[in-house]
Amino acid sequence: MFVYMLAQAAPKIGIVARESSVNPGSRPSQQEIGLEQTPPPSELNVLNISDSTDPPRLANPQINEPIAIFYPDIGEPYRTIFAKIIQGIEQQLKAPLHSYAIATNQNVGDLPAQLKRNGTKVVIALGRQGLKTASGLDRDLAVIVGGISSIPEAESHHLTGISLTPDPALLFSRLKNLLPGIKKISVVYDPQNNEWLIKLARDAAKSQGLELVSYEARDLATAARQYEAVFALTDGRKDAVWLPQDATTVDEATILPLVLKESWNKGIPIFSSSLLHVKKGALFALYPNTVELGRNLASLAQAMLSGSPHKRGISPLRDVHTAINLRTASHMGLNIDYQQQRSFDFIFPEP
Repeated sequence: MFVYMLAQAAPKIGIVARESSVNPGSRPSQQEIGLEQTPPPSELNVLNISDSTDPPRLANPQINEPIAIFYPDIGEPYRTIFAKIIQGIEQQLKAPLHSYAIATNQNVGDLPAQLKRNGTKVVIALGRQGLKTASGLDRDLAVIVGGISSIPEAESHHLTGISLTPDPALLFSRLKNLLPGIKKISVVYDPQNNEWLIKLARDAAKSQGLELVSYEARDLATAARQYEAVFALTDGRKDAVWLPQDATTVDEATILPLVLKESWNKGIPIFSSSLLHVKKGALFALYPNTVELGRNLASLAQAMLSGSPHKRGISPLRDVHTAINLRTASHMGLNIDYQQQRSFDFIFPEP
């Protein structure tokens, strides 16, 4: 039934089954830069981001090695997301800062020379455009990655940074807090992008006494069939479905509406890593606190400059905001009292 509904919807909006691919040089998608996790409107003040001609800001004269930031030169609303991350970096930074806006297909041939003249030792690369540019630099430069949701596992081992994807341990802990009776979590994912995340999720589920059942899907049609299997085997009293940041298996034009409809009809809780999903009917979500993410990226850069040991690899995001849909909660028989509501940063429907 689920596959049939998808087939009916796809021709109307031009959706075709496809293989998901990750290309560091591609234009960032909404999930890659966290647009769907946009914070509440009060936090969306646009910042004036300095370019490479601005004088460096020295917050602590004891550390004088410059740090460079590469970020995509794109318009709103994308620009604000990176602006918030850079705001956090600037708040935490204890070294001179040079920011470089990188446009798609921009010729950056003179960039290595600029970095050398500035004495740059560490680069913070934001978004796929930032990562693409940083990957072509001298290997003597240390690179920290941020503002990207998913990285193929083969690449992640060679990089250091923080993902935009919330730590599964935080998601599962919040789920158990709301629904202590949940015993099993089902998730459909594309292994090309999120195998690293599912490995973390298995460990997190086991440590919290939960069973994680994962279903692989490398294209839209397979994802639809897997969700059909998920909903055939789930029980709303003890099962929940997790929607990760995955463009293949959580397609917002076709898959998401059908998943949310099945969830509502069968009383099966859905939780997510996207604020938008909560607005549309998911029970709750964790989404990035971009300013705090920036502060932690800066702390990684400081550790590298000081020679302190650091863990290689991409870490999941632990700096998060929380959102809940009270209408969905009520439909599922949950009474979220005032004290519980205060533990969330954003509530739907909005007052």
